[in-house]
Amino acid sequence: MTRPLDRPVTTTAPVWDCPFHHTDGLEFDPLLKRLLTEAPIARIRLPHGEGEAWLATRYEDVRTVTTDRRFSRAAGIGRDLPRMTPAPIAQAEAINLMDPPAHNRLRRLVAQGFTNRQVERLRPSTQRTVDGYFDEMTEHGAPADLMHFLAARLPLTTICELLDIPVADRAELRGHAVAMMRMGPGSRDGQEAAKAALRSYFTELTAERRAHPGEDLVSALATARDGDELLDPDELTVMAMVLLVTGHDTSTYQLGNLTYTLLTHPEQLARLRARPETLPRALEELLRFVPFRQGVGIARVATEDVELGGVLIRAGEAVHVSYLTANRDPAVYERPDELDLEREDGPVNMAFGHGQHRCLGSHLALMELQVAIGTLLRRFPGLRLAVDPSELDWDSGSIWRFPRTLPVAW
Repeated sequence: MTRPLDRPVTTTAPVWDCPFHHTDGLEFDPLLKRLLTEAPIARIRLPHGEGEAWLATRYEDVRTVTTDRRFSRAAGIGRDLPRMTPAPIAQAEAINLMDPPAHNRLRRLVAQGFTNRQVERLRPSTQRTVDGYFDEMTEHGAPADLMHFLAARLPLTTICELLDIPVADRAELRGHAVAMMRMGPGSRDGQEAAKAALRSYFTELTAERRAHPGEDLVSALATARDGDELLDPDELTVMAMVLLVTGHDTSTYQLGNLTYTLLTHPEQLARLRARPETLPRALEELLRFVPFRQGVGIARVATEDVELGGVLIRAGEAVHVSYLTANRDPAVYERPDELDLEREDGPVNMAFGHGQHRCLGSHLALMELQVAIGTLLRRFPGLRLAVDPSELDWDSGSIWRFPRTLPVAW
């Protein structure tokens, strides 16, 4: 919470070097844990970008930064702010760099395609798709790679059908989305090339949909009006890109992460099997518990001097938040480092972000997870890992944390 500036505040702090590259399965990053415990408002240096930034790790401080308009994403446009990836992922016209009122205008238009009612209309077709994938997996026989048969396919198929992306184009677009999220030496050129390729593709696609609209979400955005205004061509192009990338990327990895977590917590899995109606609550706890990414996301910039958690952040300074540590904050969750699928304490988790930039597609992602994991547990009552957990190959070159393959048997 912010407080009046007439109270004592800290104006300087030691700088923490934060590579945020912890690749030991889904173990929580010990550096993030130290920051939450020892320096909840910390001065940090990230692998890329100029200068330093502040990092808020406590739940209440994260909530403040993500809702207080004195912390602006738009104010960072044109600056080389501290970040995880060699090249910035977001583009200047993207909704995730906008502040109100421009953000509100675009979000209102996009939200029309992600209402609870519209997402629920997709549930039967999602169920049919999942059933088909598991038919294939059954025919293949055990062991089978769940990442191949389910995770790498369902979210991409769902968002591409919403956007009416031709089947022949989907694998290439997926490759670009993966390249945009890479980290480490030599990945910047690939990031920039992938971003340019996606922009070129969606520039053509959105122009065609504006001229000849169909029933898909891109066409709806191309023809939607906010008063007398249409989205301009660049806004529409980048919005379609954002929907494609964010509409499948995280869900792909979380399907693997959440299944792995269930299979390595047999007591919790047994409780869920005994009470399958508790799946929605169980998924919320899994999303709280699983550290699904490396480090932090997009920075904000203080537009004036603000006190945050006893620290004075000066106008113009960059501020990051950690949703991962907010989800493990002992001030708001009892036993935060334990997985408890029957947990009832604590506020809504921040796995989908918080505030005005909370993920627009969270309802869609939750529906996909409910259908996929619910069906998986129902159809394969003996489901188990086909290898020792220590033998799994975890990705180490992306902002996301996930198993490259997830061999299962039943």
